[in-house]
Parts: sequence; C-alpha cells; structure tokens
Amino acid sequence: MKHLLYLALLVFCIQLGVAQTTTKNDYSSIDKKSLLIPDSLTRSTSGISTYVNANFSTDKEKVRAIFIWIASNIQYDVDNMFAINFYEKQEEKVSKPLKLKKGICENFAALFTDICLKSGIKSCVIEGYTKQNGFTDYIPHAWCAALIDNHWFLFDPTWGSGYIKDGKFVKKISNDYFLVEPTVLIKSHMPFDYLYQFSNFIVTNQEFYEGNTTQNKSKPFFSYEDSLREFEKLTYVEQLKSSANRIERNGIKNSMIFDRLQHLKLEIEQDRQDRIVSLYNTATVDYNNGINSLNEFINYRNRQFTPKKADPEIQAMLDSADVSLKAAKSKLNLIINPDVNIKALILQSIGAIDDANTHLKEQQNWLTEYFSKGKSGRKSMFYKATWFGIPLN
Repeated sequence: MKHLLYLALLVFCIQLGVAQTTTKNDYSSIDKKSLLIPDSLTRSTSGISTYVNANFSTDKEKVRAIFIWIASNIQYDVDNMFAINFYEKQEEKVSKPLKLKKGICENFAALFTDICLKSGIKSCVIEGYTKQNGFTDYIPHAWCAALIDNHWFLFDPTWGSGYIKDGKFVKKISNDYFLVEPTVLIKSHMPFDYLYQFSNFIVTNQEFYEGNTTQNKSKPFFSYEDSLREFEKLTYVEQLKSSANRIERNGIKNSMIFDRLQHLKLEIEQDRQDRIVSLYNTATVDYNNGINSLNEFINYRNRQFTPKKADPEIQAMLDSADVSLKAAKSKLNLIINPDVNIKALILQSIGAIDDANTHLKEQQNWLTEYFSKGKSGRKSMFYKATWFGIPLN
C-alpha cells in the first residue's frame, strides 16, 4: 500500500540578536567536574550517563552536569540549520551531535533528554515556537523538560549554549535557560501541546502573541499532573490523538501550529490505513485457511474416507473451514472507510467467501446425510467430488 506523505515540520533553532544576560554561576564545582568527562565516554549517551551517575549524587547535580556538558561541547550547526530531516530516527538525532560535536535544536534537546533518561531522570523533548524581543519567531523550536524533586523544570540547551551574530554562532553559556520554572519560560517558549506548559491555567496561543502569559487563576483549572499520568498510559496513536485535540483547542494561530497539527493527523491516518491493511491481510489468511480445510475434506471424501477417522474428526474438518471463513468475513466487515483500492479488494474477497460458503454448505449437507446412514448406506454415498464443476482428482 502506498504510504501517505507527511507534512514536514522544519525545526530550526536560532537565538537571534544579542546574548541573554547570564546569571551568577552557582554551579562552578559541578561544571568543572562535568567538563572532565573522558573523551572515551563521550561517544555515547550511555558513556556520559555512566560518568554522571558515578560523579554526582542528586538529580539536580546530574541535570546540571548534563546541561553544561552539552552547552559547552556542542556547537550550533549554522551551515546546516535548514537541512532538517523531521523523520530522522531518535537514535540518529542523538548520535550525530556526539560524533560531529554540532547540531540544531532537535539534536540538543534529544541529546539532553536521552542522557537524562539514562541517568535515571524523567525527561522529554518539547516542540513549539518562541518569542524574542517582543516578536514571535516564524520558525519552530525544541527544548526540554525534566522532573527534579517531583517538580517539572524546563531547559533550553540550544539557547543556553550561545547565540548567532552576523550569521555565525557565538559560544556563550547562559544559565537563563537552565532549571527554569514553567511560569517563567512560557514568556518566550510556547509548546504546541499545552500539556507541556506544566501549568494549571493554560495560556492560549493568542495570549502568547499578546504577551499575556501571567497565570490567570480565573480560568478553568487544568490538572496537568493527572493529565500527564493518563497521557503516559495511552498507546502511541492514542497519544497522537490526545495531543492533536489539545492543539486544536488552544487555537491555530500560525502556520507552525497548523503544520504540527497536520503532521499529527496524517500520522493518525497512516496508522488507520496500516490497521486496515493488516486487518485485510489477516482476513485473507483466514480465507485461505478455510479453503485449505475445505479442500482437505473434499480430498479425504474422494478417497472414501481412508484412512479411517472417527466421525468427530471428520466433522472437525468442515467445522474448521466454517470457522475460518466466518472469521475472514467478520474481519472484512470491520473495515470502515477504506481507500478505493482496498475497497475493491474487499468486495472481491467477500464474493470469494460467499462462493466458498456455498460449496461448504453442500459438503455439510452431504456429511449430515452420511452420518445418518448405517455402514452399507454410507459406502454407497461416495462419488467423485468436484470444485466449481471441475473434478478434483
């Protein structure tokens, strides 16, 4: 089946303008130790997390070590900031910056999250868009969240690593994007899915544009903690549907939000089509099993039931065919709104099943009569069976 083409959501990560004001570094001892990770361990996130777990005890120390190592060692890849492969595998998003020591925001965020998870810290990548100097950017961005001491904090290792000036990346560590309260970062970072605002009072996209991001407690209360727990219990596709619903409810304010929503909907539709194909294929297997069972009975009948079997064994041959054919038709009837090609195949398959059921009924009637007779009467009933008027042997 031809796969649907997803809409590409380009995720660029540029901190424009001047560098942010860096707060006083209270993590100098952690930073110093973090930057001493042997090169041999920096080839994989497992190696980095091994060092982090061995040298730091609290989650806050670990997450600082992870943040400062990435911000200090990974350069922003200005040359390739437009060469985004949205469908790149997660493993590749992580391995590239480790190998090349450069990447874009998706790489920074994926790397941070993967090391956190392997260090025993719950973390996730957040996708959305940003605002700088009072203006909303027209390109998406990715940042991170991590659960520290039962509280969600936000991190932007891309913006925390430096900024772009005159088309070149300037390395300058900023703690403004480390361990940030969600109510603070919402001023500049808006997630596509408001679940990742980590707030009980949701800021709409319109309010973000207007700069009205202060918590409004007169709004309906949103229990994001309960919602996160329920979200994590969902299947992947159920999560896609849940996220799409929230994105729509919060307003489609710009093309970035629209593209993200379309991507989710296309992925949901692709899953539906894949399920249809899978259901059709299993129905085909059931149909073939039914035909094989029916043919097995007819061949056995043509041999005048030799070698001899007990009546229940003989009956089971037709019962097996009946069960398989019913299962095939039942699965085909479960398929809703298939595309034109699958619909044609379904109609063809249902016709074949109906024909097979007609011949199955003939064999069932014959066998019922056979069982009703005595030994001599049974022997007289044998004759060559045919399939669609063609002798089978």
